[in-house]
Amino acid sequence: MNTNYQIEMERELAKIAQSARRPRLLLHSCCAPCSSYVLETLNAAFDIDVFYYNPNIAPLAEFERRIEELDRLVAALPHENAIRVIRGDYDNAAFMELCRGHERDREGGPRCELCFRMRLGAAARLAAQLHSDYFTTTLTISPLKNADFKKKNGYKRSCELSREYGLYRQDYCGCVFSKREREEGLGSRE
Repeated sequence: MNTNYQIEMERELAKIAQSARRPRLLLHSCCAPCSSYVLETLNAAFDIDVFYYNPNIAPLAEFERRIEELDRLVAALPHENAIRVIRGDYDNAAFMELCRGHERDREGGPRCELCFRMRLGAAARLAAQLHSDYFTTTLTISPLKNADFKKKNGYKRSCELSREYGLYRQDYCGCVFSKREREEGLGSRE
């Protein structure tokens, strides 16, 4: 039986609403558009540290453009509780080494799993260092991913917020492999 994480999240948010304490959430962010809906949804319940750790993104100019958009979104987005952006290290060479032998994997395959593990592992370690009560990721909003922020029209809302804030919305996941797949006409827009 599959777990419905949307229902689990709603249960947890209801518990938090009954509590007198506001917890801290570490949110791994891949980009501003994907973060928009998640921040809008979760900020009422949490103080949020947005961790931008994406050594998979290439070239460096794309990495920089995405974090600049994230900073711009956080500054413009109305929020009830604290939101701060934490910039992770950019080590594309480590990502490329991790993917050795998986260069021709299709988007969503074993290479993506390695990439997710790398980024979420770093997020989990930082969440522990910061004594965060929770951590999650924006990687679960894309309609191309098998996860749950996309439920209840999360992806649609992220598109609306992207238009509202004039956010740069990339047309590939971020790595050179997804960009190549997109350019060859094999991939879909995230």
